[in-house]
Amino acid sequence: MKNLFLSLTILGTLFTGCSTDDEEGAIAPVQGELTGSITTNRTLAYGNYTLNGIVTIENGVTVTFDAGSTVTANATNGVDAIVVKNGGKLIMNGTAAQPIVLTESSAVPGSWGGIIMYGDAPINGSGGTTTRASEDGLNLMYGGTNATHNGGTLRYVRVEYAGKKITDGTSEMNGFSFYSVGSGTILENLVSYKGADDGYEFYGGTVSGTNLISYGNFDDSFDWQDGWKGQNNSNWYAYQTGTGNFGMEIEASNNNNSYFPVVTNITLKRAAGTITEGGSSAAEYDAIQFKKQGNGDFSNILISGYTTSGATAVRIQDAGTNTDQVNGSKIKLTAVKINDGTSQFAGAGVISVTFPSGQYTTSTTATGANITTGAWSTVGGVNLLQ
Repeated sequence: MKNLFLSLTILGTLFTGCSTDDEEGAIAPVQGELTGSITTNRTLAYGNYTLNGIVTIENGVTVTFDAGSTVTANATNGVDAIVVKNGGKLIMNGTAAQPIVLTESSAVPGSWGGIIMYGDAPINGSGGTTTRASEDGLNLMYGGTNATHNGGTLRYVRVEYAGKKITDGTSEMNGFSFYSVGSGTILENLVSYKGADDGYEFYGGTVSGTNLISYGNFDDSFDWQDGWKGQNNSNWYAYQTGTGNFGMEIEASNNNNSYFPVVTNITLKRAAGTITEGGSSAAEYDAIQFKKQGNGDFSNILISGYTTSGATAVRIQDAGTNTDQVNGSKIKLTAVKINDGTSQFAGAGVISVTFPSGQYTTSTTATGANITTGAWSTVGGVNLLQ
């Protein structure tokens, strides 16, 4: 057996670890800590890293993690998060058998801030603004003109127990937060597991995601605003259990628009007994909600479990969205299959919804998401694809 001594200086902190090769070539994980701002390119060897505070990847810097690595936050040391600033890149190339896992030591939802990425792809914020300040407590500006912005690669990455709420909910983080992230960024085979806010939230931008799992997140499984328009999304899977609001919350910041995101192969499931985040007084229990001029093209959709009294598969929340997006044929849902008594669609209050011909179709053979399971989608021996 040979010993390999590893000494790394990262984020201004010296950390040392010892990895070993045995006769079969197995390498023991490095031990290390992540803290502060990363200002030079780094490759972090396969290992177990602790996260101490908000770690930022600065403009012009690329940080790469080896497959199988684990990053563990600790709620007792303040707000923890990994933040990729505009111009920085985060490369996490896990595998199905060796995912990169970011977790928190207490396993309590909402204990840390997850992965937050910034870019300079276009946004369309409230009032038509092209830049905005973030809502994650960092108050960083986002928005720009670079539709092909590249913030790196996240592949086979699982974020657990994130969704930190700061100052009594006035600032919020999610499992994954994408601020004006561009289409050059790769998002594949990701899991957001038991966070206290949204599983995934897109704030404008053009990035797309494939094979995304949202499991047990307290707010919405998938959420977007500010004119997000990813065009190549497929295989989105949500399983809401215990606490959860909408499967998908879709809005465009009150800007009537002619573009829309495209998502194919969607599964939205809600376990029996799941309550909304706000309790019985909050009617946030629909599979899909459109509001504030939200729109999109969605196909091959499987929905089950949204059977709470008053719930529906698709909700049109306000008159403006109904007039401009539904009646304007800018919301399209095709091959929708509902596996239980959930109603097909409805408007909030007195809003009467009638989709134009071909804009809402049902199917008895829709399959929803088609995702291959593995260690990346298994937690504590439980397969997340229920």
